[in-house]
Amino acid sequence: MKTENKAQGKELGRKFGKWFLHKLPVILIALLILFAGWKIAHTVTPQEEQEAIAPYAYDGGEDPVIVENDELKLTMDPLTTQFALEVKDTGKIWYSNPQDVAEDPIALPDEIALLQSPLVMSYSVTQGLETTYNSYAYSTQNGIYEIVPGDKEIRVNYSLGNVEKEYVVPPVMIESDFKEWMSKMDKKDADLVGQYYKKYDIHKLSPKDSEEELLASYPCMADNITFVLRPSTKENVKKQIQDLFAGVGFTYDDYLASKELDLAEKINENPVFNVSVIYKLEGKDLVVEVPLQDLQYDKETPIYTITPLPYFGAGNGDTDGYMVVPEGGGATIHFNNGKVSQSSYYTNLYGWDMCISREAVVHNTRAYFGAYGIAEGEDSFVCMLEDGSSYASIQADIAGKKNNYNYVNSIYSICQREKYDVGDIANSEIYEYVDTLPDEILKQRYTFVDSGDYVDMAKCYGSYLDKKYPNELTPVQDASTPVAVEIIGSIDKVKQICGVPVSRPLKLTSFAEASGIVQDLSDNGVSNMHVKLSGWCNGGVNQKILKKVKPVRDLGSKKDLQKLAQTAESTGSTLYLNGITQYAFDSNLTNGFFSFRDAAKKLSKERALLHVYSHVTYGERENSDNAYYLLHTGLAEKLEDELVKTAGKYQAGASFQDLGKDLSSDFYKKAPYSRQAVLNKQTAKLAEFADKTPVMINMGNDYAVPFATMVTDVDLRGSEYTILDECIPFFQLAVHGKVDYTGDSLNICGNPGQELLASAQYGAGLQFTFMKESSFITQKTLYSQYYGANYDSWKDKALEIYKRYNTELGHTFNQEMTDYENLSGTVSKTEYADGTKVYVNFGYQDFTTEDGVKVPARDYTVTR
Repeated sequence: MKTENKAQGKELGRKFGKWFLHKLPVILIALLILFAGWKIAHTVTPQEEQEAIAPYAYDGGEDPVIVENDELKLTMDPLTTQFALEVKDTGKIWYSNPQDVAEDPIALPDEIALLQSPLVMSYSVTQGLETTYNSYAYSTQNGIYEIVPGDKEIRVNYSLGNVEKEYVVPPVMIESDFKEWMSKMDKKDADLVGQYYKKYDIHKLSPKDSEEELLASYPCMADNITFVLRPSTKENVKKQIQDLFAGVGFTYDDYLASKELDLAEKINENPVFNVSVIYKLEGKDLVVEVPLQDLQYDKETPIYTITPLPYFGAGNGDTDGYMVVPEGGGATIHFNNGKVSQSSYYTNLYGWDMCISREAVVHNTRAYFGAYGIAEGEDSFVCMLEDGSSYASIQADIAGKKNNYNYVNSIYSICQREKYDVGDIANSEIYEYVDTLPDEILKQRYTFVDSGDYVDMAKCYGSYLDKKYPNELTPVQDASTPVAVEIIGSIDKVKQICGVPVSRPLKLTSFAEASGIVQDLSDNGVSNMHVKLSGWCNGGVNQKILKKVKPVRDLGSKKDLQKLAQTAESTGSTLYLNGITQYAFDSNLTNGFFSFRDAAKKLSKERALLHVYSHVTYGERENSDNAYYLLHTGLAEKLEDELVKTAGKYQAGASFQDLGKDLSSDFYKKAPYSRQAVLNKQTAKLAEFADKTPVMINMGNDYAVPFATMVTDVDLRGSEYTILDECIPFFQLAVHGKVDYTGDSLNICGNPGQELLASAQYGAGLQFTFMKESSFITQKTLYSQYYGANYDSWKDKALEIYKRYNTELGHTFNQEMTDYENLSGTVSKTEYADGTKVYVNFGYQDFTTEDGVKVPARDYTVTR
């Protein structure tokens, strides 16, 4: 029996050992997990200690601070930092802020403080709440700023915040000193002062008082009965006590001696921000700079926006003048136009940053050039946004709303933010902010014009661009109307393959058919063509990532594509191969795209997956098949190089669908790029490509236009908001004759008559979009915009439009646009260097000018 039990024991031991060895890895892993959990739970994360922000202090006098050069004289009031700028050759004085704010019949006290501020900023918190501070109420009135004059410049260092104002009132006094000062006052005054001081005797403390804490805060208490100013004393009372002490001879030195007795730590829970603004005089220009590296703020309350000189040149309710804003090619808002029920003007410079999420899109606001201005009487200025322009939005409003002033300014987004989806974890929204700012500056240049005419203002802006791009913005050699012809090669369409829905390219125009279209247009007299071939590679119009460029096989061979380039060359045209370099559509590992590696990153560290927005709900269509990725900046540059390299193989130019139009930051951890850094990289790339090959871009942001051979799809008139009074070709007055540009494609824009009139008004060339296949082939696809693109259907109409347009206007495209005038609400006149005048009538009735020129309804007339 014992032998049997012993055998059974051995067998159980053997089985347990076998089981233990089998389970040992699992047991070890479980123990490691438990240990790691314990370690994390018992590890205290070191908190990064952030130094308190030391506010500036003004210790200067009341004498004006003056800097000047041969052209300008800036006189600053040291008590408010407001200034007057005199233009010496005209005597015109421009003010940083309105001078008669106290007489404003509309403005409330907070608004009056804003009107008196040369600087306005806002900060935000984790929950996304935004608070606005202005330099008048939160800095200069508290004396927490400093003025540093220099050689033809003034630097103003602002501290903004609810910093407790310093009063010359003794915070701590020993009993003998307290009695001495009280004896010098009237009994009534002494009694008033006495009730705001608490008496401490270290030997007779109340139960609530801590002897240790009191001695640490007031060491003199060890040997003396001590009087301490009560912390609850309000500022108006401190001011009264200050006056009483001053009346009996209490000096600032006495105050400093009293402060030495007070070692109590003062904690100010209100956020404080340090912002520096530099004003420089450069010739006839006032240059305003805000260095980002000099901004100081607590990471819990990051600076969200900064607005330098928000009311520079603002006109009151009685002033005659207008503002120029960069809506479309330009627009004016007349002072006091009475449209007080309309929304104020606001636009994002260069459009939306696609790396920043947004919940809904009702309307996309964008400006493609960074300039605005104000004209008053016979004087005006133009403000050009330079460094940091990519962070700017431009806003303007009229008198009669919150205040009695008309103004335009630029507001800069400083710390971008991203909202986290925290679900049920928190009731409020949670935002993540960019943790460090780039070593950049915000810079805007005010140039003063001895004229109140927006044409002269535009010419001033043109001269600025000429100096900035002396080798790029040179006269074009056009002898006829520039015509952009976009030919659609293929689109993608879902087909059933073995019962499985698969997206495949659908041919709209083969390479051979495209050659035929170009040749046919040339044979019918169309010259100076810029032919854009879209949908020619990597799956069609919404092409897959361009890591490898593969022409769509259904369109023909590489030799056919080469023949197309040769046809374009033989007809005097330029062929451009169009490509998407900033986005990845319908791409995966088989195309060389790995989203975790190749996509740009948002602030939340999520991949920048983008969605189309619903025209009904305005929200993201997250379940849509049209989702796509914004690419990492470094990869986008490689794709741009690949497109140019491939185009060069076919002796063609490069057309960029998005470069020079879309501008987005990238928070990729290993290689982050600010939006301004991306702008600089895009500019450098375009300059590099322009030396190699013809370049075509869309829309054309101002930094990209100088390097482009052709700019298509320019938003000529913009969104005609009700607050605007006139549409003007401000940007076109500056660049016409130096770069070719067109509006939208006439045959697919939805209103070809309106677009043709706008083209004539703004000195634009013509653009058409063609395909060889019937329009019906686009049914049951996502490309209904090409429904009117059939070449055979539009050929005769296109030739008719071109021949008349070229006959009457073809000679003007190498000329300077010298004048522009709106003759009425619907009729305009554009004039060129040789005296050619183009009258455009958008109205539905004929119009006769004062010179007797008849302009038919919905038509244009040219006189020479």
